[in-house]
This record gives sequence, C-alpha cells and structure tokens, in this order.
Amino acid sequence: MPKAKGKSRRHKYSYNLDRKRLYRSARRRAAPRIACSHIRHAWDPHKSVAQNLAEMGLAEDPNKAVPIPRKLLGMEAEGEAEQPGKKLVRKPYVVNEMELEASLPEKKGNTLSRDLIDYVRYMIQNHGENYKEMARDEKNYYQDTPKQIKRKINVYKNFYPEEYKNFIASLKPEKMEVQ
Repeated sequence: MPKAKGKSRRHKYSYNLDRKRLYRSARRRAAPRIACSHIRHAWDPHKSVAQNLAEMGLAEDPNKAVPIPRKLLGMEAEGEAEQPGKKLVRKPYVVNEMELEASLPEKKGNTLSRDLIDYVRYMIQNHGENYKEMARDEKNYYQDTPKQIKRKINVYKNFYPEEYKNFIASLKPEKMEVQ
C-alpha cells in the first residue's frame, strides 16, 4: 500500500519568515478573554482594560487597590498621605451581580454511583459491621479487603449522612422483630 505523499516529505524551514512578528501581531489583535459573563456584557471594546475595570468598580492592580501598610514594611509613617478621590463607578451593577452570584450556595457536584450505593447497603443489611464477613461475601465481586469495604462505607456515610441514618433506623426494627 503506498504512503501518503504529504506525510513523508520533509518540510523546509523558511529563513525569511519572521515568526516573532507574526506571534506579536496575532496577540495584539486578540481581544481579552473574559471569564465572567457580567464583565463580558458590560465591557466596552473601544476603551482600555484599565478604563473598563475602573468604570465597573474593579481593581486593575490588586497591589494598588489594597496597599500594604508602611508599618508592616518596616518603614515609619511620619505623614500618612491621604488617598486621592475615588474614581467614578459608572457600572456598579457588575460588582453587585458578582457579589450576588458569589453569595449563592455551592452546588454539590460529586456523587457516588448507584452500584456503589447498592453494594454498601447490601453489605450493611446482611452483615452489619462485620467487615471480615463482608470480604468473604459472594457479592464482593472486586474482592475488596475488609479495610477497603470499611472505607467505602465511610465514604457513603460522608456523602449521604441523612440517607445513611434513615437506612440504619429502618434496619433496627427488623432485627428486633427477629429476636
């Protein structure tokens, strides 16, 4: 089977091409990437980054926004210079929306698989807290050791504490009826 023509041919290096200039011009043309949607909607592409951030009430340089006191630097502050007048914030809604979004509770993104939950419930239901017996159970397909099974049960307890309490509470009446 013949080879593809373009793959085996050696590429020649072009000595006349200025790659640095190409890279710089490509970076200059690229607009700043803005992660926050609130800032993206309020951004004015005709203004500089400093002007845009000042209008929104955000700091361009965190070191200038929250200066380090001279006492911490080891210098004595004889005459504290008063800060010049604050800049005019024309778009305060950006900061307000960002604060509102930050105050919302975080979503719990990580969960356990349904198989692991069923496995742990089966083991607890049939063996209680006897981990050695759980390790010898026929449903222990992955041949987990007693410590591994205990770790999985503890993970289940930490992820679903209310569900675990209800499950244990539902098991106790069954055991009392058997006795």
